[in-house]
Amino acid sequence: MIFTRQDHERLAGILAEAGRREVMPRFRNLGEGEIREKRSATDLVTEADEAAERFIGAELARAFPGAVLIGEEAAAADPALIERLGDAELAFVIDPIDGTLNYASDLPLFAVMAAAVVKGEVVAAVIHDPVVADSAMALRGEGAWLAGDGISRDLRVAPAAAPREMTGMMSWQYFPEPLRSTLPGRTPAFANVCSLRCCGHEYRLAAAGNGHFLLYGRLNPWDHAPGSLIHAEAGGHVRMLDGQSYRPAQPTLGLLCAPDAQSWLEIRTILLGETA
Repeated sequence: MIFTRQDHERLAGILAEAGRREVMPRFRNLGEGEIREKRSATDLVTEADEAAERFIGAELARAFPGAVLIGEEAAAADPALIERLGDAELAFVIDPIDGTLNYASDLPLFAVMAAAVVKGEVVAAVIHDPVVADSAMALRGEGAWLAGDGISRDLRVAPAAAPREMTGMMSWQYFPEPLRSTLPGRTPAFANVCSLRCCGHEYRLAAAGNGHFLLYGRLNPWDHAPGSLIHAEAGGHVRMLDGQSYRPAQPTLGLLCAPDAQSWLEIRTILLGETA
């Protein structure tokens, strides 16, 4: 199946409308019982997540009949949904609110994200910021751009730099041991390493050249399918830590995004404590 630019614009419009209708009216306005824990005190779901996913799912079903819809909250209830991602003629992975902990903490740093996947390959992506109402977007083979207020500008990753001059973002806590314990101690090799608690904004920053690398250990497809394509189409090098290309239905341990192949290898060597 060919996912066209018109299809892409339709996807972006649905996410923007979900932000306007479902996400922003509830921001800093959640009532008692509208924030719940899933697996831990930092893994939350809100009424806004569920309402936005329902809206996005219904609109995508109307716009793309027969497409497989894999939302974060639906997959939490039925993990087998993810198994359909590799073979579907057209699937959408949906994160109704990426950065739910920020959202529930009244911090305006969250995103509405989705990616179109054809036979296991990400072909289109949108990361929408409902606070400022703009979207980072990518279409495979056609580049990445930021669109908002009728203005569009191309996205481009930062040029490669020496490790001591690099800044990065990572979530080390989701790696298994011993990496979970050793990764933080290796970050002083870089100028700065942090986490925004929102993959969507981390991917947006890196694709715009504001940061050199991203490292993730927990690879839910709704968290990384959109951003991985945007980063790659912005000129970046995106690979699993074993060197394989990222495919959302077949993740292995760890995803690393860098400006180019050489810096990817340098960053990997430092963070894993291995020789190149």
